Formats: sequence, structure tokens, C-alpha cells
Amino acid sequence: MKLKSRHLLGLDGVSKEELTLILDTAASFREILDRPIKKVPPLQGKTVVNLFFESSTRTRISFELAERRLSADVVNFASSGSSVSKGETLKDTARNIEAMKIDMVVIRHSAPGSAHFLTRVLDANIINAGDGWHEHPTQGLLDMYTLREKFGTLEGLRVCIVGDITHSRVARSNIFGLITMGAHVSICGPTTLIPRDMEHLGVKVYHRLEDVIPEVDAFNVLRIQLERQASGLFPSLREYHRFFGLTKEKVAAARKPITIMHPGPINRDVELSADLADGEHSVILQQVTNGVAIRMAVLYLLGTTN
Repeated sequence: MKLKSRHLLGLDGVSKEELTLILDTAASFREILDRPIKKVPPLQGKTVVNLFFESSTRTRISFELAERRLSADVVNFASSGSSVSKGETLKDTARNIEAMKIDMVVIRHSAPGSAHFLTRVLDANIINAGDGWHEHPTQGLLDMYTLREKFGTLEGLRVCIVGDITHSRVARSNIFGLITMGAHVSICGPTTLIPRDMEHLGVKVYHRLEDVIPEVDAFNVLRIQLERQASGLFPSLREYHRFFGLTKEKVAAARKPITIMHPGPINRDVELSADLADGEHSVILQQVTNGVAIRMAVLYLLGTTN
């Protein structure tokens, strides 16, 4: 089996069979990361460009490590100091880079749909590393992989995504992927940070942590973007932490231990207390490790079978 598309633009519409293929392929690459020599040759001779128009640490480094682990030639692009700062369009930047005979592009951009746009102007495989508020498919996949690794299956798993759902591409990719895999997904946050009509996606909406804590197996806690506080979407960081910040005291009401996830970077003691972030039920660092394996799997499946 192979992926139906030459690109990975999002998880909306990706079948359960394809998601399972990516997760299973990542499991085989995850083993490679524990070897003394962490390099295999599938993408030898291929050139991958990391086209990042937004700041990133985890995603950019994770993709670069995945590409190098697969023996690809890697070119990193940052918009600062480039022709973009002189007014060059995304289309012209991408087409000039492709003229240098590259094979794959990993793009992060603030504009929703930017990855899809590149599929119309380039012949290369395109991987979306986050486009505005739209999707972040490899983050969704690594979160799913981490949950499957922890619980053995995603079928019937109860996962709650907490925080700023409106502005979160991570939330959307998680919702699409988890529901396709048979998980029960809920969301929790202030009414100002949750879009209307989210129920049509198949999720259950909560506005009180106390109501959802007894119902879930895992929390995926989203970073509060501090600029949202200035725009008046919630009164203060202290107020947010009081009502929606996860703490050890709050999760003590659970019937069993709850797995704690976070895509990073963490605002400690805002959306998540430090003791939970570093606690025994946190899988946050496993998410980071698994991100390399997931990105290896996606690069491999797109670069060798499409």
C-alpha cells in the first residue's frame, strides 16, 4: 500500500488505512533512532528544502534530523535575510528554488493554504509543516503515534484538547486524525477561544475542566499564544490558569491517571503546571522523539513510493 497523494497537506480526508500506514512505518523508523548509527539510505540522492517563513525550533530541527537520517541532501531556507524580505513572492521564491533541481519541499507559512498553493506551481512533493490556523499534519500524526504507543490503540480512546482551539492548527489535525482512527475527541476552553459549531466535526465541547477530567484518558494541552491576551480574548494569564490551566490538584479528581501531552513550547504554570509537565504521566519528551520517526515515515512514503 502507498499514500494516495504525492503531498501531505493535512489530515482532513486522509483515510484510516493511510494513517495506519504512516504510523506503522514510523514504528519501524523509531527503532532506528535507538541504534548507534542512526542513518539509513532511502532518500540518498534526493534534495529536500525546508522552506520556513515562520519561526520554529522543534518542527524545523525535527524535519532536518529526519531528512538527514534518511540520507537526503538538505537545504534550509529562512525568510529573514532572503529575497522575501526584498518583496519576492512565495511563488517566485519556490520556483527559483525548484529550478535548482530539488525533489521535496517542507513549508511552514503564516497563510492558510500556502502548502496547497505550492502543489499548483511546483512539481516537487510538498509537506505542510504548519499553515496559519489551518493544519499541522505531522504534529497531529506524532501525537497520534505517541498515544498509540502508550495505549496500544486509538480506537475508543478518550482525548481532550484544551486551550485556544480557534487559532490552533495542531487542534484541527488532531481532531481529523483521531476521529478517523476511532478515538472520542473533546475540546475544552473559554467560549472566546472555541469556534462555533465545532460539534459538526464530531467533537464534544466543554467549558469547564472539572466536567471533562473524569471522562478522559489523555489531555493534549495547547500553548496559550500570549498575544491573544492583549487582544482581550481572556481577562489575564492568571485568570486563564485558574480556570483552564491543568494542575496536579485538578487532575487528582480523575478516576485513573491521565496522560499529559503538549506540542510545545510550554508556558509553564499558565496552561500547564510544571509538576505535571515533568511528571510521570507526561509524554511530552516522547512526543519530540516520536516526531522525528513520524517525519521520517512521511518523507520516506512520499519520496520513494509517490
